[in-house]
Amino acid sequence: MKQDFTVRQGALDGVEAFLSVAQHRSFRRASAELGVTPSAISQAVRALEARVGAALFIRTTRSVGLTEAGERFLSRAKPAFEELVAASEAARELGKRPAGLLRLAVPRGVVPLILEPVIASFCRTYPEIQVEIAASEEMVDLAAGGFDAGIRLGQFIAPDMIAVRLTQPFPFVVVGSPDYLRGRKRPERIDDLRGHACLRLRRSNGSIAPWPFVDGNKAVEAIVSGPLIAHDYPTLLGAALQGLGLAQVPHPLANAPVTDGRLQALLTPFAVTAPGVFLYYPGKRQVLPKLRAFIEHVKYAKTDRPRRAGAET
Repeated sequence: MKQDFTVRQGALDGVEAFLSVAQHRSFRRASAELGVTPSAISQAVRALEARVGAALFIRTTRSVGLTEAGERFLSRAKPAFEELVAASEAARELGKRPAGLLRLAVPRGVVPLILEPVIASFCRTYPEIQVEIAASEEMVDLAAGGFDAGIRLGQFIAPDMIAVRLTQPFPFVVVGSPDYLRGRKRPERIDDLRGHACLRLRRSNGSIAPWPFVDGNKAVEAIVSGPLIAHDYPTLLGAALQGLGLAQVPHPLANAPVTDGRLQALLTPFAVTAPGVFLYYPGKRQVLPKLRAFIEHVKYAKTDRPRRAGAET
């Protein structure tokens, strides 16, 4: 059975002093190595011995030796302390330069719009960073999931997060393929959707999202029905392209097929505007260089400006 264990406050105090004295067999040489007075070294060792409950050194006017308890303590404490120092150095390196694993939680629809255009250039610019993209519609807890940051529509980001804008605000558009619209009356008013097959989105909380619109200054939520329910916008867009029905999707996602005529935009006077896509991360911790580098790289990529590793921002 696992027992509760807590490292006591100050449990590591004096360990470095002990190890230095054990190495040099001298309090004076240990004090010179650590840059403190011999008295400070002596006090640190005495306090450690008091906590351990045993004498660790045999002291005479001419020499310093280890007791049996000191030998046992040294055999366990030295490798453990060296591991702590190595762990500190490894963590410190990640705080100095862009390196390590960068984990991002993003919706599927964001990948082709924002990440694909910049991810290759980012990886080439920062070869010491490995990027992991977890594409999911779930609203994940960044800290619990071990993510450095997430990317979402602005309206879904908690107010205690730091948000960095990645896109300008954009409308949600209703689209349908020419094949689907052939022989059907095009919807001119929101109520006209009752006569159409509407492809719907299931939210991460399990509910089916209504279609939002604006009618003048009034917000309207239309309850629609249709043959398909999906968990992400790319699936809805793909079904609309196949002529299965109408879909309401972010305009950047539908821009290419609308431009080339594969889809037609409908009900545009009633389109609701989303605040845009943002990268977000917890605001109560230091931004590591790997995340800061990614934020700046995406910003520069949007303006088509060349970005150099380590460039000043």
